Amino acid sequence: MQHKVILGQTEVTRILAAARAEAEANQWNVAIAVVDDGGHPLALERLDGCAPIGAYIATEKARTAALGRRESKGYEDMVNGGRSAFLSAPLLTSLEGGVPVLVDGQVVGAIGVSGVKADQDAQIAHAGAQCLA
Repeated sequence: MQHKVILGQTEVTRILAAARAEAEANQWNVAIAVVDDGGHPLALERLDGCAPIGAYIATEKARTAALGRRESKGYEDMVNGGRSAFLSAPLLTSLEGGVPVLVDGQVVGAIGVSGVKADQDAQIAHAGAQCLA
């Protein structure tokens, strides 16, 4: 039998706080979504000044990272490299800013961020994902 670590509200709160701190330190108005390993929403926070669509995009980035077990940037790189078929993949967004959350090498969820430049979204997501390490 295998054993599985799951994200609890304590960990989700820590992830959101770390990501929010990174965003606020840079004065970036973003939406931050945290999902479980199946891509199901656990938390969403849209900072003041972030466009409403950011909440949707952040959730999709997180879902993509959780289900794919990799950063959403990998899919963006594939599309930019000519694999345009990934644009029609179900449950997948090919936008940078979704990062898996790992505990003991196991994907337990993911964080997605939207609202600023792609590399800035990813910077915030990494801050959140790495806070449990």
